[in-house]
Amino acid sequence: MKVKVLSRNPADHVRQSRSDIHKIQRNLDPSLHPFEAPREYTRALNAVKLERVFAKPFVGSLDGHKDGVYCMARHPRSLSVLLSGSCDGEVRLWNLPRRECFRTLTAHTGFVRGLCVNPSGNTFLTVGDDKVINQWSMDQCLDNTLQAAVNPVNTIFGKNIFHGIDHHRKKDIFATCGEQVDIWDESRSEPIRSFSWGVDTLHSIKFNPIEMQLLASTASDRSIILYDMRGSTALRKLVMKMRSNTVAWNPLESFIFTAANDDSNLYSFDIRFFTRPVSIHMDHVQAVLDVDYSPTGQEFVSGSFDRTIRIFDQGKGRSSADSTFVLSGSEETNIRVWKTNASQKLGALTSREEAAFNYNSKLKERFQHHPQIRRINRHRHVPRSVYKAAKQTKFMRAAHRRKEENRRQNSKPGTVPNIPEKEKHTVGVVK
Repeated sequence: MKVKVLSRNPADHVRQSRSDIHKIQRNLDPSLHPFEAPREYTRALNAVKLERVFAKPFVGSLDGHKDGVYCMARHPRSLSVLLSGSCDGEVRLWNLPRRECFRTLTAHTGFVRGLCVNPSGNTFLTVGDDKVINQWSMDQCLDNTLQAAVNPVNTIFGKNIFHGIDHHRKKDIFATCGEQVDIWDESRSEPIRSFSWGVDTLHSIKFNPIEMQLLASTASDRSIILYDMRGSTALRKLVMKMRSNTVAWNPLESFIFTAANDDSNLYSFDIRFFTRPVSIHMDHVQAVLDVDYSPTGQEFVSGSFDRTIRIFDQGKGRSSADSTFVLSGSEETNIRVWKTNASQKLGALTSREEAAFNYNSKLKERFQHHPQIRRINRHRHVPRSVYKAAKQTKFMRAAHRRKEENRRQNSKPGTVPNIPEKEKHTVGVVK
């Protein structure tokens, strides 16, 4: 019986000293170039440099609001329709491809706190500081031939100020939050169910897009509360060290949601293990105000008080870029449209251009872990204030870790516990 054994001589691939040049293994296949790997590395380096050169993320803006844009909502059945509410009580409906305003509505007195659209797309709901829930006809608002003012088809008067609203993904049911969480039926003027836990104000409420009976809300007592519409009380309550402003559910994994916190971080939680976050997403330098997932569930976008928008992979702690477009509203009365892939070419591509882009993306994926390519690919130009704040934050975190380590080394064993990073930001869970 013949046995074939692989034999490798270390002298063929191991350097004897640091000054020796790495030996490049030659591919003896005559159909391949002997220096294919070096040539493709050079092409990958040029591709990642050109990607940074042609990075132009800004697409356009939607001008028209007279005050800061406070909330936005997407149409569930049309990608070209966007709704926005401002701090002066005005609601606008936009045509995204044309960047035009369909209709302007004077919806509330004071802030428009929330917007949501019925799953059928026939109506949408707004809430504001005037303790009123207004229901509007989408068909009337999108009718260009209708010149008269559009009035709400239904108005519900509440007892307290509403701070947020969200709609069920299948039924004609919506939820509001303020002093308590109320579950409403569109055909009734009184809530069909109410939940309360403590006396603190609730700032946001979100339905789970998969397990549609579950809801999550954030409160001013630094807590995140989970609810089940089928029960009579809230499920559980997690208290953080700083306040969370809003949450966003993953549209593909029903047990994952991400919270935007005032400590400049975002925290992804698994409701099955609700004692600590599964991921901490750090790159912002000031309070994170809003967060939303892409329809693929692989990325989410966040907006911060440091005037930056960052895109994160769902399982990673650092920001990246993927998907197609991002919409952002600001206090400058503008709604801006951004490309998430800043160097992506808009419009139709020829077959030659498409082949070149695909080839470059494969090269960058192949050599993504090379130090020089990784450094260029991660590099982003940020404003000076953000750069200095990030540098100061990094220095403070390093000093804090160094102080803890010094205390641990100069104390009795066990007196200074070594707490994991994911457990430092939560206070406890109340059931």
